Amino acid sequence: MSADLLIELIGVGKSFPKVSRASDRLRALTSLLLGRSPGRVSNVLEGIDLTIHRGQSVGLIGENGAGKSTLLKVITGVYSASTGSVRRLGTIAPLLELGAGFHPEQSGRENLRTNALLLGMSPAELAASEADIIAFADIGDYIDEPVKHYSSGMVVRLGFAVIAALKPDLLITDEVLAVGDESFQKKCVRWMERYLADGGTLVLVSHSMYHIQKLCQHAIWLDRGRIRKQGDVFDVTQDYLAWHEKKSADTGIEHRLTANGEYAVLRFALNGDTGTLPIELPLGEDLLVDVELRGRDDRAPVFGIGFKRVDGTAVYGTGSEFERQPAKRLAHGHFAWRLRFPKPSLLPGTYVITAHALDPEGVRLFDDLPRTVIVRGRTPELGLVRLAHVWEDPT
Repeated sequence: MSADLLIELIGVGKSFPKVSRASDRLRALTSLLLGRSPGRVSNVLEGIDLTIHRGQSVGLIGENGAGKSTLLKVITGVYSASTGSVRRLGTIAPLLELGAGFHPEQSGRENLRTNALLLGMSPAELAASEADIIAFADIGDYIDEPVKHYSSGMVVRLGFAVIAALKPDLLITDEVLAVGDESFQKKCVRWMERYLADGGTLVLVSHSMYHIQKLCQHAIWLDRGRIRKQGDVFDVTQDYLAWHEKKSADTGIEHRLTANGEYAVLRFALNGDTGTLPIELPLGEDLLVDVELRGRDDRAPVFGIGFKRVDGTAVYGTGSEFERQPAKRLAHGHFAWRLRFPKPSLLPGTYVITAHALDPEGVRLFDDLPRTVIVRGRTPELGLVRLAHVWEDPT
């Protein structure tokens, strides 16, 4: 066994009895008390194999209902595994649910003391750290108010402040960065970065791929209770975003217009690929676009091309009319253009590139055909595109 191993799961599954009526609940409870199978069950996790070593930062991603929160509760011991084995080493600090362990009638100060002691802090350590915990939470006079008067953001502030003072071997947190104001989120991120730089270990659940890529080295994609992919954070998150894009296309969110007999996109190739699946473009490589459009009455349509991020953010658009680029006539009513983007400045992520067919006057859109492109590469830069810049000696 590795000396730096903190968590090991082998063949772990978790199931819950199916209970839709009061009688089902009573029957399931009786079966459990007698050591029998509860009968009908819902499998939330199946066949989970993973290890977490000291110093790793792991992002856990997946759709709502994929089993992420259940997996965290199995890792921390809140739930016992239905099948498989779980090994835990070192100190673990979970921050899973808002207000978990807080007594609503007690003040914030009383709750932070109770939680710190329950999480393993000695009375002497608590006395030395209490002022820093209160300062980190930054909730002012509310620290002496009952927690039932707190907003959800204030509860998270207090809970995270206690965890920050503990500096555990392993921190496990579930969407904490999605709650609270922006200034506190930034404070949490800065603390996590210092914690990781000092050798801490993190398991982070988030729907924000920005935070996952910023804070984590590795990622695990959970899909319907099973690990679909795990590995390098950029590879896993980019595949996850591409899957979301394809899913949106399959459900009709992305669709092409119908233009039979009018002006239409007949062929749209990216680096020679004319398929329907996403293509991968390594960071810094050229992108070659070939398009063939049909024109009614042998009149050349206007060709347009648009780039947008997977979330719909517009990135760039241009067209044959804007840049006065005539079509090449292939046959009666068939016209082609070729467009090269030398080393496009797109940063890693998932993009939708759409070819548009407009009438010869460029007034009405008749057809479009979207393609998904996944730009891959490792870079700490943020945003959509890389802007040319030069660092100079300040004067």
